Amino acid sequence: MKAKKSSKITLSVIMAVQGCYYLVTGFWPIIHLRSFMWATGDKTDIWLVKMVGLLSGAIGATLLLSKKSGKRTGTALGIFSALAFAVIDIYYAASEVISPVYLYDAALQLIFVAFYLLRQNAR
Repeated sequence: MKAKKSSKITLSVIMAVQGCYYLVTGFWPIIHLRSFMWATGDKTDIWLVKMVGLLSGAIGATLLLSKKSGKRTGTALGIFSALAFAVIDIYYAASEVISPVYLYDAALQLIFVAFYLLRQNAR
């Protein structure tokens, strides 16, 4: 008799989804700045957009590399980076400094945090 597969979302899946999301959204302004600004609004400091993009991509790559081991450092990076993005998104969207479209990103970031915390509590 086969054991029933668990439908629980694993830590590896959370890291993979978040890592891919960070890679795609991080490298988007590097690859095609015009479409990125069309979707998110005009920017004045292009160097900063590219720096944040590269950092996001680096975090995404690290999460993808950490997903197999599921080490606590990968989990911590996932949680703290998601919280950092969410806080900035919410604060500056509420202050009308950046486009409200960033609130969608904030929601997704908080979902990542929730999945990590739920996964930790399931242990």
